[in-house]
Amino acid sequence: MDGVIAKSVHRASPYREAAEAFVADLEREHSLHSYWLQPDCPDLPTLWVGQENLLPFLRFLKQEISRPFDMLYDLSAIDERLRRHRADGGNRQPESDFTVVYHLLSFSRDLFIRVKLALPESRLCAPSVSSIWANANWYEREAWDLFGIEFAGHPNLRRIMMPQTWEGHPLRKDHYARATEVDPFTLSAEKQRREQDALLFKPEEWGMARASDSSEFMFLNLGPNHPSVHGVFRVALQLDGEKIVDAVPDIGYHHRGAEKMAERQAWHTYVPYTDRVDYLGGVMNNLPYVLALEQLAGIQVPPRAQVIRVMMCELFRIASHLVFYGTFAQDVGQMSPVFYMFVDREKLFGIVEAITGGRMHPAWFRIGGVAQDLPEGWDKMIREFLDYMPARLREYDGMVIDNKLLQKRTRGIGVYNREEAIEWGITGPGLRATGYEWDLRKQRPYCGYDQFEFDIPTFDGGDCFDRCRVRVEEIRQSLRIIRQCLDNMPGGPYKSDHRLTTPPVKGRTMQDIETLIQHFVNNSWGPVMPPGETCFPVEATKGLNSYQIISDGGTNAYRTRIRTPSFPHLQMIPLMSRGLLVADLIAIIASIDFVMADVDR
Repeated sequence: MDGVIAKSVHRASPYREAAEAFVADLEREHSLHSYWLQPDCPDLPTLWVGQENLLPFLRFLKQEISRPFDMLYDLSAIDERLRRHRADGGNRQPESDFTVVYHLLSFSRDLFIRVKLALPESRLCAPSVSSIWANANWYEREAWDLFGIEFAGHPNLRRIMMPQTWEGHPLRKDHYARATEVDPFTLSAEKQRREQDALLFKPEEWGMARASDSSEFMFLNLGPNHPSVHGVFRVALQLDGEKIVDAVPDIGYHHRGAEKMAERQAWHTYVPYTDRVDYLGGVMNNLPYVLALEQLAGIQVPPRAQVIRVMMCELFRIASHLVFYGTFAQDVGQMSPVFYMFVDREKLFGIVEAITGGRMHPAWFRIGGVAQDLPEGWDKMIREFLDYMPARLREYDGMVIDNKLLQKRTRGIGVYNREEAIEWGITGPGLRATGYEWDLRKQRPYCGYDQFEFDIPTFDGGDCFDRCRVRVEEIRQSLRIIRQCLDNMPGGPYKSDHRLTTPPVKGRTMQDIETLIQHFVNNSWGPVMPPGETCFPVEATKGLNSYQIISDGGTNAYRTRIRTPSFPHLQMIPLMSRGLLVADLIAIIASIDFVMADVDR
């Protein structure tokens, strides 16, 4: 396995052919040529389009081009006003004060592309694409909330992350980053009245209709602090008796400004912040961040570091799925399983702690590799866990999966099909529960995943029960992958010797002054990344997770966009729950497997 993995690390990008085929299809099939292809984008094809051509061009990409781009993967924005390296060399781009960025995904091509729209500061308005992709609704609200970009034709353009009374748009460059940059907080009587008025529930603002003369609807809050919503999350319910007429999610209670914080942290000091995004995913959060930076800087990661990363990520996939499994059973009425499963999670954390020194948030991956080599005895601990866990999973099948009461509560509840999942941006187990065998580790292998043998579990019910079963089977596949890591761990260094690796390998600092200086500078200010833009998605515990990073040639990010799977998943709650009962909504929420920090960032 050593030699095979080594070859996979040093090969050319396997997606260049797909990108070239797309460009050829675009030139052949789109006769108007109302776009400009940005050169020198090594991560994915990037196209600029004018405002008047945006909607026709995006409709063409979704509906008319051969092998279309079914999914709006992400929608975000960039405040370009302070950026220095936009119009030099390979980074040459059209004039723009603000840029709206649309990330699209074609499953048939296994290809991501980036479409950009330039906006002047004097006219911050773009046409809404919510009529093309349903999941654009929340993404456009987020861009308006954080950047102040309006979207003409949006059905309900209101704040989504910040309080309704917030002044300004936090991700603009002229908005303060710390509370110490503004006057101390005061609460006058007038301000208190405005805040109280903003908290009043007005159904029309939520897209709900008031009761007619002949019927009466009840409006009920579920959350924002309620055991079944797993965090600070609120669902405003419109009920006819116990039947759900509408269920509108309300997020933002856990928004900490993780993307804003990336603009003031050095490249390597931001790694611990990534751990806290999906706080059940551990080092899985580090992975897309460091992969994006390694892609930007051209850093080749040694084979041993690649396999260590895979092993640690799969350990955290198991840990995350165990939390889901236990709390899912608990939400539909079973108390015992969560206690057993947390015991197994503690065993797993014991291994993680022995290897990394941390437990839930070890922040252990580094630019160019991992923080340390594996400790003595790591293989014995891993092998014991691999031998122990399969029997426990069989026990849990009897306790949970085979439980007739749980099946009655979850089968046929919260159903959606493959087309609806793609329309709403659902990825990961939620997509595979519709019978679609698509996993980024297989489709676009990274970290040498193409050298591992594992299956992609799928079920075709598209309901709460099958979303649970997919994750249970993924635990078994993760155990297979970890055993292959154990039996075929390559030798060699655990970190690249590239000059931008952070921190450099410390042993060399005692041999030459250049490495000592590099170690001092990189630990004091961080490495200086070359100017450019990069995006790297991974198959995280809950779906596709990626970091879109813009470097302006400095020691920290000019812009960091974190695309998380939980954000679009919650947006689908109204579709899944209308016409069902409140008790069914609890099962639906549990089956999504979201983390609020993964939603709000």
